[in-house]
Amino acid sequence: MAVDATTAAGAANSATTTGRTRLAENFDTFLTLLTTQLKNQDPLSPMDSTQFTQQLVQMTGVEQQLLTNDLLTKLVSNTGSGVSTAVSLIGKEVRAETDVAALKGGKAEWTYKLDRDASDVKLEVLDSKGRVIRTIAGTENKAGEHKLTWDGKTTGGSDAAEGTYTLKITAKDSEGSSVTTSTYMDGKVTGVEQKDGSTFLTINGAQVPWDKLVSIRQPEETQTATKSGDTSTTGSTNNTDDKTSSPAAA
Repeated sequence: MAVDATTAAGAANSATTTGRTRLAENFDTFLTLLTTQLKNQDPLSPMDSTQFTQQLVQMTGVEQQLLTNDLLTKLVSNTGSGVSTAVSLIGKEVRAETDVAALKGGKAEWTYKLDRDASDVKLEVLDSKGRVIRTIAGTENKAGEHKLTWDGKTTGGSDAAEGTYTLKITAKDSEGSSVTTSTYMDGKVTGVEQKDGSTFLTINGAQVPWDKLVSIRQPEETQTATKSGDTSTTGSTNNTDDKTSSPAAA
């Protein structure tokens, strides 16, 4: 039976955890026995200090081996499903299931999906502290995917600082029942970073865990064709009809 890197890493991690638990139990037992021996030793024939010193050294060696196993487990994880694999995504067009997007150049974009028709859709842009800085009345309430392009303006009309923002969607049908929604980010991968054993992709300036990817595709090439002296460009994904306007909700 073939065993991939993820399975191997999981098995190693489980074995390490079990070993550490047993080591802690054995070490506590060893200290209890040692203390008891010291308290009850014969003053005329004291306990040989060399013997229990060697035992302490052995216990420390086992603990160091477990730490080494931790490092090897992380290495296996990174090799099988980390940076080495994610690097191949640089330059690819991807879609990630996430509610975060980066405001850059006065623009941030999300794609949201309504599972069924809604009569009321409220879109709220939150900053890094979870504060609502802009409320937008959704104008696309039909079931399916819709795009929101935020112009970076706050409710007060000022320009929000560039950075990462979160989109919160509240959708209800005509009977007041909640409509299930999903939020995505579409864009090109421009970087890969490893943090605390997890791999993050930089998409449109925002970092997203790579396990949030739902699709990967080759970028569409812009082609220029000359017809009757006119130049036309294909491959553009701009569609003003798909963009939700962003007036502040009353």
